Amino acid sequence: MRSFAALILIFMLPFSAAAQGAPTLMEQFGDWEAYRYDANGQTTCYILSKPKTLSPSNRNHGDVFFFLTTRPAENVTNEVSILVGYPFEPDSTVIVDVDGQEFSLFTKDDGAWVESTAEEQQLVAAMRAGRAMSVRGTSARGTNTSYSFSLSGVTAGSNRISNGCD
Repeated sequence: MRSFAALILIFMLPFSAAAQGAPTLMEQFGDWEAYRYDANGQTTCYILSKPKTLSPSNRNHGDVFFFLTTRPAENVTNEVSILVGYPFEPDSTVIVDVDGQEFSLFTKDDGAWVESTAEEQQLVAAMRAGRAMSVRGTSARGTNTSYSFSLSGVTAGSNRISNGCD
């Protein structure tokens, strides 16, 4: 499983009052925020966005975020992940649709990731060129959920974290 523990650590640190060296906001790019986190001599940078719409509207979705993460020391650039406020259905997939082009992500607990680096690069390229992005999945309770995300700022944000988080 790709970077599950790293994602959870990165996500939780900004919200932990006791966290030392918590991520710092580097810059806002439209609807995406860029953060930097330094720990144990390693730097991690990521951009995140929250959905513009959540469906069904009568459910508690918890916190929902779409991430692109860069870890220069591990030679990882723009790793795609989604974190939601509930567990996904076990062994299910999440579909990311960018302007009609669909990408399948595998799920684990409350997160989803792209299986292959090649498909991940295609998804990031589609996001950078795209106008609209939606995400749909199924909760462990069997509820079909969907989210729409703005792509405003994703290109500038991903450029920022792709260049070594400087």
